[in-house]
Amino acid sequence: MPIRFELGDIIRLRKAHPCGSDEWEILRTGMDIRLKCQGCGRVVLLPRPKVERGLKEFVRRYTPPDTADDGQS
Repeated sequence: MPIRFELGDIIRLRKAHPCGSDEWEILRTGMDIRLKCQGCGRVVLLPRPKVERGLKEFVRRYTPPDTADDGQS
């Protein structure tokens, strides 16, 4: 079963980027996953299987803002 990635998740991969950072933000999901390096801002597009194999951990999962109605109109 594929790992569920959400836009805005921050993940740590096993192999570090040449800038030295190993944390990436998910910008796009699908068969390919677009990642943004948290160290230098470089954006890369990787196949989903490669990202799933290289995933070490989720640093931070995206949580949508609370959209509950607070009574103001």
